[in-house]
Amino acid sequence: QVQLVESGGGLVQAGGSLRLSCVASKFAFSIYAMGWFRQAPGKEREFVAALSRGGGATKYADSVKGRVTISRDNAKNTVYLPMNSLKPEDTAVYYCAAEYVGATWDTGTWSSVNYWGQGTQVTVSS
Repeated sequence: QVQLVESGGGLVQAGGSLRLSCVASKFAFSIYAMGWFRQAPGKEREFVAALSRGGGATKYADSVKGRVTISRDNAKNTVYLPMNSLKPEDTAVYYCAAEYVGATWDTGTWSSVNYWGQGTQVTVSS
């Protein structure tokens, strides 16, 4: 069945870095916009970053802008999220998501997510 499998989470001190990866399988990865979301304890899931199917357009939440860079390798069916200058408020479960889009430049509306990953925990200590 369709899978999105995240990895790269862990425990890091404030100011540190992590690189999240998400490997997709069993669907046409290259025609989907890809995104990262996160959910902290007691909070709703929130948008972090998104990338168009061609990789040429990106969108970021203000809270992470300048500290993360979303990218993809369509040959490897993988999307990446390197994160730098991590803060304790970045602590959350990070989810990879896929949304079908018709245009190569579209970063998605994320109102109709087709697939979700199972999540990877990121914990930033102060």
